Amino acid sequence: MFDANENDPISPAMRALLEVFSTELSEVKFPDVDVEVLDEAAARVKAQAEAVAQAQAALEAARQALGESQEALLQKGQRALAYARVFAEEDASLSMKLEAISLPRAARKVARPEGGAPEVAAQNDETAPKRRGRPPKSRPSAPLFADGSAPEAVVAVEAPVAARPAAA
Repeated sequence: MFDANENDPISPAMRALLEVFSTELSEVKFPDVDVEVLDEAAARVKAQAEAVAQAQAALEAARQALGESQEALLQKGQRALAYARVFAEEDASLSMKLEAISLPRAARKVARPEGGAPEVAAQNDETAPKRRGRPPKSRPSAPLFADGSAPEAVVAVEAPVAARPAAA
């Protein structure tokens, strides 16, 4: 936190003060403050910092477990909704209730980075991998003029536009 390694919860200034009290002022005792009192307080700070680090690790593990459970519930919910929609095809009121339910799309797992846990990415165009293989052939579209007339014929049929006199 204060150290360059960010592992020492005691600031450099406090560490310097502890050093002075453990060397030059080791025999000096002020009211309620001496080297032993300062060392005990520093030990409590280190113990609390260790407790915080353990709690943070436990919190991160709990968050990851929660995310995995939510993902499993979502996948089961999507499957249940699909089955229920097929089941309710003959029941209009149940079908309407089921159609009103819109679950988010399931996330997909991607490759593990250097032996770590798999990352979860939402399925969308930005994160989806490029499709492999040859692109599909384009299908011929319907002609622009369905009756078969050419665009030149349509222009010739229109009445000529009268020229306007120039404004003075």
